[in-house]
Amino acid sequence: MRNVLRRWFRHYFSDPQVLVLVLILAAGFLVVKYFGRMLVPVFTAVVLAVLMDGLIGWLKRFDVRRDILVYLVFILFLVVFADLVIIVLPLVMRQVGELFHDLPVMVAMVKRELLSLPARYPGLLTEETIHRTIALIGDEFESFAGNIIKVSVISARGAVEAVVYLVLVPFLVFFMLKDKELIAGWFSSIMPEERGLATLVWNEVYDQFFNYLRGKVLEIIFVWAINYAAFSVIGLKYSVILSLFVGIAVLVPYVGAAVMFIPVTLVAFFQWGFGSHTIWTVIAYIVLHALDGNIVAPLLLSKVVRIHPIGIITAILIFGGLWGFWGLVFAIPLATLIHSVFKAWVKSAQALQDNA
Repeated sequence: MRNVLRRWFRHYFSDPQVLVLVLILAAGFLVVKYFGRMLVPVFTAVVLAVLMDGLIGWLKRFDVRRDILVYLVFILFLVVFADLVIIVLPLVMRQVGELFHDLPVMVAMVKRELLSLPARYPGLLTEETIHRTIALIGDEFESFAGNIIKVSVISARGAVEAVVYLVLVPFLVFFMLKDKELIAGWFSSIMPEERGLATLVWNEVYDQFFNYLRGKVLEIIFVWAINYAAFSVIGLKYSVILSLFVGIAVLVPYVGAAVMFIPVTLVAFFQWGFGSHTIWTVIAYIVLHALDGNIVAPLLLSKVVRIHPIGIITAILIFGGLWGFWGLVFAIPLATLIHSVFKAWVKSAQALQDNA
């Protein structure tokens, strides 16, 4: 057994480039694990800079100097950012306030409906079971209200952090775009010479990551817009925040849309009961989700996500369990990174064996 492991280790780890790649990945993991919370503005700026750098690359085909494009794209970013803060954010906050105001009414409606179930189905449900369920709902609602109070207590600190991010992130984005070559040169200067394999993996992952981000941003905007239009036409309450969360839910393939079906259906039920409007809301959600899953997402991401659905779901479970929400959001890019690393690793080992 020892000889088998020794041969396996020599086969896959004899190349110094593999060891350099492993060290770089380990260092990156440790930075995210121990300094990730402090570096959130930097990570946010990196994501935005990658998206805008792709737009700059597309505009360079018009023979415009990069420094001019950097300023133009950054001004466009500031305009869009200001519109979101000035126009969209107040709408979201207003509907969030309305939702919190209506929560007690919704809970009372649920209790009333539950208390009527034993009379409708006397052979299936008992009053004792219903009362236990109501007590459980009451406990959950009290816990939710307590969390809201905690959030309000620390809201001052959150407001300060938000202001810092609003100022800091645009600055970071600007300098990442402006000094892209300088930053890349600095990183290259501190990397080991045996970094050919790491460079190969980085180039592949960067292309995949950029294409994934671009496709997901476009998909979020599309899903948000069509769901907001449908909910507004039907007259569903909280249409802004519901459509926004439905759009954000596409970051978690397969799972996000199924999870958001529950709050959308519940809000429709609380507003209209078992009426035609609720049925139309459910139908609209299913149709729009089918449109996104079968047409929009494959069109935007067909050349990016080359992982089997089983692999995607496994990545969601693993990274979501490790890092919560952000693990769910970046499950596919992380799975792509692992896939690229293993593919390059195996090719390197095979090349060494052929040369030997």
